[in-house]
Amino acid sequence: MDWLQAAKERQDELIQELQELVQINSVLDEKTITADVPFGEGPLKALEWLLAKGKAQGLQTKNVDNYAGHIEMGQGEELLGILCHVDVVPVGDESNWTYPPFSGTIADGKLFARGAIDDKGPTVAAWMAMKLVKDAGIQLNKRVRMIIGTDEETGFRCVDHYFKNEEMPTIGFAPDADFPLINAEKGIAALVLSQKQIGDATKEQLLLFNAGKRSNMVPDFAKATVQFVSSPFEQNFQTFLSKNQLEGSLLMEGSHYIITIKGKAAHAMEPEKGVNAAVYLAAFLQQELTTEGSKQFVDFIVDVFHQDHYGHALALQYEDDMSGQTTLNPGIVTYDATQGGNMVISFRYSVTYPFDDKITEAQRLAADKGFSLDIQENSKPHYVSEDDPLIQTLAGVYRRQTGDNETPLLSTGGGTYARVLKKGVAFGMLFPGDPDVMHRADEYVIVDKLVQAAAIYAEAIAELAGK
Repeated sequence: MDWLQAAKERQDELIQELQELVQINSVLDEKTITADVPFGEGPLKALEWLLAKGKAQGLQTKNVDNYAGHIEMGQGEELLGILCHVDVVPVGDESNWTYPPFSGTIADGKLFARGAIDDKGPTVAAWMAMKLVKDAGIQLNKRVRMIIGTDEETGFRCVDHYFKNEEMPTIGFAPDADFPLINAEKGIAALVLSQKQIGDATKEQLLLFNAGKRSNMVPDFAKATVQFVSSPFEQNFQTFLSKNQLEGSLLMEGSHYIITIKGKAAHAMEPEKGVNAAVYLAAFLQQELTTEGSKQFVDFIVDVFHQDHYGHALALQYEDDMSGQTTLNPGIVTYDATQGGNMVISFRYSVTYPFDDKITEAQRLAADKGFSLDIQENSKPHYVSEDDPLIQTLAGVYRRQTGDNETPLLSTGGGTYARVLKKGVAFGMLFPGDPDVMHRADEYVIVDKLVQAAAIYAEAIAELAGK
């Protein structure tokens, strides 16, 4: 079966469906959450859209309490799971986008939209693969189930709920990362750093500081309100922006200054690829602030995070051959003169990381700097041996479809649904050498690669579940 040719023949259908899906704003929406709509109207609408597609194809579908759902075909005792998600991260500063983030605009062979590569593009490619296998009349000896989550970007509550009620796949993959495949995923913890003591709020120079909406994104915008600063404050700020090649603004509002800095968004698994606006704003303010609480807050940010994504100041650095370096991303950073500072850190740690010992030492070092460190949540690392038959089959499919026999298997600091499976891996769909634009402005998917991924997933389904 020439799966690539079959996918090319349905390219228009593939693009049309992806455009329909990306035009649904499926960011977690606190304003529309109810007991029956756990993550807001947008994620639910995206789930219902995909389930309706499955039903129209005559396949079995199920909505599990509006948390997640599935589309199933085939028969047999064993279950092959394809775990996808239709929720997306916020767009950040829309002025950084060339095209409207929920338009699905096609330009230069790319489809631009939030979710185009994370994870609506891969989801639609996997959905097309299921249709290709079905329409080819491939006899299946396993059931093939696409499991669709709606809360992957904010905590996996969707699949946690799903698997309390539904069957765990025998084997599976998540099309939500890179090719050839990822058999090692770092642990992901949310660390909360809180300022233990604050100064006299009426005398503090820093009144407010806000940056970031999600810990799994590098903040691309930071804002602070300050008072009682030196006379060259405005000139110092312009000098700082010029030196660091940054954009920002400074306005006088009564006796206060409102100051902002623009950074560059990136996925928290690769914080070095972004420009953290919170860290740079703190670096400027460190030069200007002297009052107790204000100074302690910005000093801590700069000491721990400026020009270091690996946690050396808190002794959190660690790497292994299996999964690489441990990274930290201060994704949500806030300060109020009456309450002190608070930070939520996305902490991506290596597979062999000595977690308890390292965290204990970090808590001691943070306390010396005036901050407490608490673990808000923790998802442990996930690893499947390269010798496993699942790995060998998927890698073989990828190499046959692409001719790429050189790229090694990979590890990631990202967290995919593969980690909730008893035996599962992340399988595409970012191809080697292609820019990773997940969680960034102007996120896109290359149309030709979208079609190729559909072919790869079709062959994978046929190999893993065909007779």
